[in-house]
Amino acid sequence: MRSTPIPSTSRAIHSSHRHSFVGLEAARKMKEQKLHRVVRLHGPCDLRLETRQLRTPGDNDVIVSVGAVGVCGSDLHLYNEARIGTTKLAEPFIPGHEFMGTVVAAGPASSDALGQSLRLGQRVAIEPHIACGNCTWCMCGQSNLCPHHIFLGLPGCDGALAEQVIVPGRQCYPLPDSISDNAGALLEALGVAMHAASLARIRANEAVVVVGLGSIGLMLVRLAALIGAAPLIAVDPLPWRAKFARHWGATHTHTGTLNSMPERMRRASGPHGSPTVFETAWAGTAISDCVHAAAPGARVVLVGIPADDTFSLPHSVARRKGLTLLFSRRMGAEMPLAIRLASLSHEGVNLDELVTHEWRLDQTARAFSQNARYADGVLKSVVHPQR
Repeated sequence: MRSTPIPSTSRAIHSSHRHSFVGLEAARKMKEQKLHRVVRLHGPCDLRLETRQLRTPGDNDVIVSVGAVGVCGSDLHLYNEARIGTTKLAEPFIPGHEFMGTVVAAGPASSDALGQSLRLGQRVAIEPHIACGNCTWCMCGQSNLCPHHIFLGLPGCDGALAEQVIVPGRQCYPLPDSISDNAGALLEALGVAMHAASLARIRANEAVVVVGLGSIGLMLVRLAALIGAAPLIAVDPLPWRAKFARHWGATHTHTGTLNSMPERMRRASGPHGSPTVFETAWAGTAISDCVHAAAPGARVVLVGIPADDTFSLPHSVARRKGLTLLFSRRMGAEMPLAIRLASLSHEGVNLDELVTHEWRLDQTARAFSQNARYADGVLKSVVHPQR
């Protein structure tokens, strides 16, 4: 069916600078206006439409009217289990971190991620990972590993399933007209896939196996196809995902698990396995399967997040093969290139094709339920708070 207490770190984003948000009549109106609608997660499978007052922004902040929010796999972890990894839901909060919107007010000291002034009415994509900018990792270009970061849409910091949000201007990337609202919301996910692909060092005419064809897995299939990986093998239990992987460039697809893959397809990646394997599923057994599918000396990139935060693998097999296991963490500085790739549409990554379902904000609970059940052929759902 296609349907048209926050910890101190996150409070700082929304309300620590209570001075000098001046120069814009829109800003004053935002503070005085009626409550705006949000969706908050109260516990497992418990999403509620509520109203909240927009917090006072700071000088470096912007107020964004949220246009589109993607439903991500990590959102579903929180929805199903009220936790993701070691991060647990302690109190109700607003989820959602894949999003875009329109700037409706900007602080006097705000500038975008490129250091340029933000203008009212400007469409922007948001990088939800807010790094400190000063630590060893930030200074050497690994801001995705910043130990002092906060993340919009994880417990402790309200996210984007709301009519309006306040974010630091430096998290905003201007969107060209060639990128739709739906595609703009998925740019963060594309950046995550691009970061994982860079870790793997995919090469043309070398085999790649992608296990798990959620949105990140499908984006990795597309990126590998653009690079010229061959054969490109995509594996997932859901047939509509495997079919879409073919559309995006997979040369071989298997509906099932790696263990159940026919020997002829298994050997398509080479007599000794694949030099590059991506694990983008949630099942803990998928990692073990990837180890068996990998060639000696291969890179196995782990992108998926196991529901119980643990996994097992055959140590002797991994050791004898001399495998390199790489854990992929969000994205680094990929957003500008992600915007360029998405702008190319059919010659790049046509993110609009991935969106199968669209929902209003008051339908968010239905959207999450559908995704959690893998129902109705869903690939990617997008919530539109302004509809």
